[in-house]
Amino acid sequence: MDNTFMDYQLDWRFQTFEELTNTALYDILRLRSEVFVLEQRCCFLDMDNKDQQCHHLSGYRHGKLLAFARIVPPGLSYEYPAIGRIVVSAQGRGAGYGVELLNMSIQKLEELYGKVPIRIGAQLYLKRFYESFGFRQSSEIYLEDEIEHIEMTRQNR
Repeated sequence: MDNTFMDYQLDWRFQTFEELTNTALYDILRLRSEVFVLEQRCCFLDMDNKDQQCHHLSGYRHGKLLAFARIVPPGLSYEYPAIGRIVVSAQGRGAGYGVELLNMSIQKLEELYGKVPIRIGAQLYLKRFYESFGFRQSSEIYLEDEIEHIEMTRQNR
């Protein structure tokens, strides 16, 4: 592997809610608010009482959180396990962190639950990105916080 790419890889942390430090939780909530609330101009309550039951995947570079996703257990949001709150900071975009985040999220979910179908609720404009990981549209388009979304499912491989 090219060492220049290695220099850009993130330092990953995979934790239950109880394992998160106060600082890590603050970093996560701040990143999600920066992107989902401020950048995307959505007025919504991000803290949905699901974080406590999820695993949290955080990608840091030089001590700054640049990428995050939560692994949602089956039955909490969907019948299948899910990947949610998928986010890359504005400073981290364009460096391949979204690809790294999705690959790592799928790997961690499969370590927890095996090779099972995976569900996501995706913003419609990211459909092609998620399709590149094997996700397929599995719902009609719906509005969530005035943004077009679709459910997507990745079948067991």
